[in-house]
Amino acid sequence: MAQLLERNFQLLGVISRLGINFRFGEDTVAEVCRRDGVNTSTFLLICNVYSIAGYTPTEDFLANVDLDDIVKYLKRSHSYYMGEVKGGLREAIDKLTEPCDAARKKVIMGFYHAYEDELEKHFQYEETIVFPYVKAVLAKTAGKDFSIARFEENHTNVDEKLGDLKNIVMKYMPPQCDNALISDVLWRLFMLQLDLEKHTFIEDNILVPVVNRLENNE
Repeated sequence: MAQLLERNFQLLGVISRLGINFRFGEDTVAEVCRRDGVNTSTFLLICNVYSIAGYTPTEDFLANVDLDDIVKYLKRSHSYYMGEVKGGLREAIDKLTEPCDAARKKVIMGFYHAYEDELEKHFQYEETIVFPYVKAVLAKTAGKDFSIARFEENHTNVDEKLGDLKNIVMKYMPPQCDNALISDVLWRLFMLQLDLEKHTFIEDNILVPVVNRLENNE
């Protein structure tokens, strides 16, 4: 497990969101997953998404996915985005825009708050509608008023406003704004965008096909 992290530090987020504890010692991936009650195939599948460009999960991998672990990962990702990431990003943007005049600061913060609101609504829909439905499918108690296909049809990317905010910070900050602070905000925005892309991929290419298969088998 330790060697896996050495190869890709972005897997730190995967480990924490799946509830895996550190202090690996010389344990293998399978041993650590077994110790912490995480499905090994699910863990490796998510690791592949983060580690391999253009990765497409095989049918064998999808057949062995634990949906409870996938939902747990997605929900903890939501908490991470709306907690640690949002708090740090807002603080960084506040610090960056301190030298700006009121009008420019209002524009920048307006873009940020619009994106924050969009992200919150997106996650709230998944938390209140989609994830409970997945749980119901697993329990074979799902009704006919919703399907995973409806989620797939209406599933939108949440990076358009993020792109607008990145462009403002990258191209149009006044000279009095500190370059180090601009770099810090951009790093946070790019890292958030990258993580959200992986998050969306997991929903579209793992969650949806696995739930769809369960629906068709019922």
